[in-house]
Amino acid sequence: MSLALACLPFAGGGAGFYRAWTDDLPGGCPDIVPIQLPGREELFIDPPYTDALAAARELTPTVAAAVADYDAYAVFGHSLGAVLAFEVARELSRAGRSPAKLFVSGSPGPRSGREDRATGLRDQDFLARVEQFAGYRHEALGDPEFRELLLPLLRADVEMHENYKPATDDPIAVPIVSLRGAEDALVAADQAREWRQETVAEFAYVEVPGRHMYLADDPRALLEAVTRILAG
Repeated sequence: MSLALACLPFAGGGAGFYRAWTDDLPGGCPDIVPIQLPGREELFIDPPYTDALAAARELTPTVAAAVADYDAYAVFGHSLGAVLAFEVARELSRAGRSPAKLFVSGSPGPRSGREDRATGLRDQDFLARVEQFAGYRHEALGDPEFRELLLPLLRADVEMHENYKPATDDPIAVPIVSLRGAEDALVAADQAREWRQETVAEFAYVEVPGRHMYLADDPRALLEAVTRILAG
């Protein structure tokens, strides 16, 4: 049976991050299907999203088309990508094309807002706050020229994430797996388990080695967990 894992990026990230995973997949791993958002990489000239619900509605046909030739598929997202994946999964379910699983990573439940915000801060304060939230700093932000190019995209992504509220209070009928780095200092285990309230189907909480951006340090533990869960 052919199986796909549609992957939505975190704030400031693009599909290229996930394309690199295809070089060293564990046996039985689903095909990685990166989903690109506007404003980055090959879609650099397109204006980025600033509203998560509007983004989900527009991304749903893209995801559906990307996995159309597979027998089954799952959706994955980390941090900002987690809430986008959640809303895309809801839209796909409404369209009669439900994913087999929704993997949300490095994210509290979608109803947990953030008290400290980065939106609206001046550049240096904004970048410092984002670094605090993300637990790491993108190398390109150290280069003034790249920073000028990346700042509008990063601001749009952060605004989209900070202003996000779920489309409805209704849980979805898609099984949810909440993943978290065991040493994540930004998202507590109890917060990651809040996703239990968002599905009427099965729920699982899984910890993998690493901090908040564990998937950037080494994605193998994540891919092995995804492969094991989808095969179970």
